[in-house]
Amino acid sequence: MINELFDLSGKVALVTGGTHGIGMAVGMVLGKAGAKICVNDIDEAKLESAKAEYAAAGIDAYTLVFNVTSEEEVDAGISKIEAEVGEIDILVNNAGIIKRVPILDMPVGEFKQVIDVDLIAPFIVGKRVAPNMIKKRAGKIINMCSMMSQYGRRSVSAYASAKGGLKLLTANMCCEWAKYNIQVNGIGPGYIATAQTAPIREGGHPFNDLVMTRTPANRWGEPEDIGNAALFLASKAAEFVNGHVLYVDGGILANFGYVKGENDV
Repeated sequence: MINELFDLSGKVALVTGGTHGIGMAVGMVLGKAGAKICVNDIDEAKLESAKAEYAAAGIDAYTLVFNVTSEEEVDAGISKIEAEVGEIDILVNNAGIIKRVPILDMPVGEFKQVIDVDLIAPFIVGKRVAPNMIKKRAGKIINMCSMMSQYGRRSVSAYASAKGGLKLLTANMCCEWAKYNIQVNGIGPGYIATAQTAPIREGGHPFNDLVMTRTPANRWGEPEDIGNAALFLASKAAEFVNGHVLYVDGGILANFGYVKGENDV
């Protein structure tokens, strides 16, 4: 009975940008739970490499090129998935970018680019898959939010603005589509150990020290931690969880901070 709650056999899952890092971890976990995994990217080489990694894990991933910021490409790509794999039951809006530039130095074009990928693309893709979910009276949409949807940091104004908007887009999708038995939720990853964060996870690096002192779990998260959260939100176990952002952060948002010399009790 418990196993059936998390069994995704027969489900079609699209993980945008699921070629590496958190996106691939989500695809791996959902695939091992039985879902047919579909992955897109704008880079054919990344897709070929990712397909081989999925295959090595025993997952036959369906890969295709399309740009999530283009309505025309999204429509064509998802139409191809529907024709060759099946209608999408689970959508994970994972594709995203970040530009670490102070506000006064950031060109408007770069700010808009981050908004396009991190906020407008989930709107485009979600809007495209929702009608079939409404027709079936079933569906799961998971938007990859961030701790930056909760608070700000220096040099990430565009990213935080997009993720804050995505948090409220998640709530609004819930308000409009929950009556059709569609669950729309977000995941807010904490600081995760990926290839991108490897240089700042070295012992003695100031940012590593910040993460370790601010995170009550006293470790960086693993990509699989996010994948496991996605499995919960994609499963029958989350049928009454809606409009929620699940922060998978080791407790960092619960922690006011660390004071040097403070006793641990």
